[in-house]
Amino acid sequence: MDLTAITDSTPQGIAGAFSRAIRAGELAPGDRLPTVRGVAADLGVSPATVSAAWQALRRTGLVVSRGRAGTFVRDTPTPWLSPRQRGLVGAGPDGLRLDLSRGTPDPTLLPDLGPALHRVSQRAGVLAYQEEPVLPELREVLVASWPYETEAITVVDGATDGVTRMLEQVVSYGDRVVLESPGFPPFFDLVEALGAEVVPVALDDAGVTPDSLRRALDSRPVAVVLQPRAHNPTGVSTTVARAEQLVRVLRRRRDTVPWIVEDDHSSGISVSPDVSLGSWLPERVVHVRSYSKSHGPDLRIAALGGPSSIVDRIVARRMLGPAWTSRMVQTILLDLLTSSTSLDQVAEARRQYMARQRTLVGELAAHGVDLPAPDGINLWLPVSDERAAMVHLSASGIRVAPGAPFLATDGAQFVRVTSGLVSPDDAAEVAVALAAAAVAQ
Repeated sequence: MDLTAITDSTPQGIAGAFSRAIRAGELAPGDRLPTVRGVAADLGVSPATVSAAWQALRRTGLVVSRGRAGTFVRDTPTPWLSPRQRGLVGAGPDGLRLDLSRGTPDPTLLPDLGPALHRVSQRAGVLAYQEEPVLPELREVLVASWPYETEAITVVDGATDGVTRMLEQVVSYGDRVVLESPGFPPFFDLVEALGAEVVPVALDDAGVTPDSLRRALDSRPVAVVLQPRAHNPTGVSTTVARAEQLVRVLRRRRDTVPWIVEDDHSSGISVSPDVSLGSWLPERVVHVRSYSKSHGPDLRIAALGGPSSIVDRIVARRMLGPAWTSRMVQTILLDLLTSSTSLDQVAEARRQYMARQRTLVGELAAHGVDLPAPDGINLWLPVSDERAAMVHLSASGIRVAPGAPFLATDGAQFVRVTSGLVSPDDAAEVAVALAAAAVAQ
């Protein structure tokens, strides 16, 4: 690649030039990029400028760092990942000491699947394809634990699957959908993939702000997607008082209230009350409860409840695809939701996550970074410069997720830290690195 052709020597300009070279085939999969110092010397810029460019390329998934061996064009493409998800891939060099970028639960805190697996039949059930897609016994357990009385409940393949299937039913090309900003990156990509427009709303420490929702409703959205507990990435949980305020805002609409889709992705490990707008607007709320954070992401199972008119449509559409979520997996979940041992293990995980959050926040406060203790497993850290913060943390052996994919618009500077993975023994050391990264330039 001819470096003399690069006329824009900013991190964005350098990253753009290398991106074009990769897509044009000038740099092939597996090729090693020039060294940071070599490119810096050739372009007359600082190594930090080139490092920031490399970081931007890693966020897009085009390149991967292999530590001291250098940075290479990714030879395993990720075309199946949506744009913002690609922005979360390779958020730091491989082989780092502590990966806090994934947003996944601590495997050691998940309940033991052994007893549940042992009780599952050794043969897959021989059932008719048209049978009821939800095990009746599991339905009873779900209904008993639901945050409000709902007409229909079904089972889907995880929270994102549930939200996706709901939006596919109600969103058409050109529609508008309200999403939290910051919010869950795949939701932004999903709305755009449906040909709809994202209308962002803001949050404070009690949930989505009423004023931002009021302004968003002026655009006449067809749906509003909310995370009521352990919001990803901020860790905010909606209070009862805030939920009531949001309901009042929604009811002031002169025409039909939009569909409210709730993603309760961390229900089992959240320490906050189970608040749902369905308690006041059951006819317009679809509530999705995932068991990934509490019982295991690879179970790929969540429950979806709402009015029969929409849930039946979702079930009917699934019958033309996967038809149902494996009844063997449903049986495992039923066992985990009714076994006293599993219930105790999930309760202990909930206590451990809260203790870890409080410990890390306390250590950060000792270094001048004051944040409320988040609910769930993530911490949203404001920084002076996102790229500089990630470079600093990478040098400390820590990987975090960049904040940009979580935001509807550019400007704010954050990183997301999967703080639920930080053990009490590591909290002091991690806090030192995070506090320094927050002010890195």
